[in-house]
Amino acid sequence: MAEAKASAARPAADPEESDQHWRGGPLQGRPGFLIRRLHQIHTSLFAEECGEEKVTPIMYSVLSALAQSGPVDQTTLSAAVAIDKTNMADILERLRKRGLVRRRVALKDRRVRLATLTDAGRELLDRIDERAHRAHLRTVEDLAPAEQALFVELMNRIVEAKGGSEPARR
Repeated sequence: MAEAKASAARPAADPEESDQHWRGGPLQGRPGFLIRRLHQIHTSLFAEECGEEKVTPIMYSVLSALAQSGPVDQTTLSAAVAIDKTNMADILERLRKRGLVRRRVALKDRRVRLATLTDAGRELLDRIDERAHRAHLRTVEDLAPAEQALFVELMNRIVEAKGGSEPARR
């Protein structure tokens, strides 16, 4: 009983200094939780806009990067899209099977395989670019235009501070 009185008499620790702030606090106050939820929301909006084409956001990113870069090796493409090479190989294979990407051996280094968009891949991008853009806009539509720009700027600042476009190490 004396122990209970003693603990009641002690002032509560500052929540900012306590690990209970994170453990017991609402999930909505945790950056990781909010980032995951916003990713889920964006993925859902992307599916609403582009789902009939059976393209995921990461597939769209790969196709967009290929459209911007031209023929490129898997390592460079992985860095541009910020995913690991193993996942990139799987995505490229799925896109190849759909006729959206072609892979060929590089002329200068026979060990390297280059990926490039096919005409069908370009046509798909032409069909969904506007819809994908709409999904991005819908993701942040609840913010004023200046807030949207600030939000993107802050996300870029965090990403760059944590390693830029390099895929996360496991």
